[in-house]
Amino acid sequence: MGKKNQLVLSLSTWLTSSILILTLLGLLFVFDASVAEAFNTFGNQYHFLKQHLVWTGLGLIIMTLARFIPLSLWKKTSKFIYVFGLLTLLLVFIPGVGREFNGAHRWIFFGDFRFQPVESFKLITIIFFAKWMSEHQKLLPFLFTTGLPALLILLQPDLGSLLVIGSIAFGMFFLAGGKLPHILGILGIAILILTIAILSSSYRKERLTTFLNPQADPLGAGFHIRQITLALGQGGWFGQGISNSKQKFSYIPEASTDSIFAIIAEEIGFIGSTAILTLFTLYFYFAAKTVSLATNEFSQLLGWGIIIWIASQTLLNLAAVVALVPLTGLPLPFLSYGGSSLVMILLANGILLRIGKEYNK
Repeated sequence: MGKKNQLVLSLSTWLTSSILILTLLGLLFVFDASVAEAFNTFGNQYHFLKQHLVWTGLGLIIMTLARFIPLSLWKKTSKFIYVFGLLTLLLVFIPGVGREFNGAHRWIFFGDFRFQPVESFKLITIIFFAKWMSEHQKLLPFLFTTGLPALLILLQPDLGSLLVIGSIAFGMFFLAGGKLPHILGILGIAILILTIAILSSSYRKERLTTFLNPQADPLGAGFHIRQITLALGQGGWFGQGISNSKQKFSYIPEASTDSIFAIIAEEIGFIGSTAILTLFTLYFYFAAKTVSLATNEFSQLLGWGIIIWIASQTLLNLAAVVALVPLTGLPLPFLSYGGSSLVMILLANGILLRIGKEYNK
């Protein structure tokens, strides 16, 4: 076997291993964190585990299939995929297809099946911009193709996902050769718009004021972040032990989704949490090494877009858990409960593996 083949095989093995380990850890901690909620709500402690198993299996199958799809096919269909993605973002506002929960329009329902379109649009954004930016970096078309979906996502509203998609768009624009003054100018305008959006919404304003002063209403608006802080503190160096979390018993809202790392930290402590973060670091290292094998600009932008997506979402989730930023409601990649997010992340990783495979041709 030549050195080229050995390099690709080694990277593919390590990247696949890191993906599988993180995904299996997700199964463990989703079950652990959801036991109380599943039993109290459905009378079955395995309810969320069963659903997550189905999504995990589906995601792994899709990841495997994506490894055999030529990158050129994603490139050829990028415009159609982008238009389809916009339509799905619109569908959440159509009665009978999309449904409203707590004032938010984020889900599409088909019978018992539900899907969150914004999760697929993160990958759609990457595929579309990889094709478009590998050919040119025109400012006005970039503003339009970024601003239109941003408006739809803001109307849902889903500020956390908007921040992730914004990170993807600006990160790829910069890597493709976009001019820094243009990027800084657009970022300034985007920050102004986000500030207005936050201040004009009582819900968003409450999240911001709670972040700035969580003790002002510890049993109301500040309850979530207060309980997360307690969970982190109770974890100590070595944790309370797997399945011994106290906060998962209805003390932390969304314990198996965006707050799952608080439960993890409570049970396996600082040392265990550091090990999890080390796994993420290794994953990003092997992903970046794989992208470095890309044979053309489209493949490079595609790979880096995926890394920016997963890295920015991971950082925003963890930053919210340790109270560095307001709670965003974003799931932690690989580890949080949520079928739409997990399947799309595994599909994206199938594309990463394909980048390495095409280098070996």
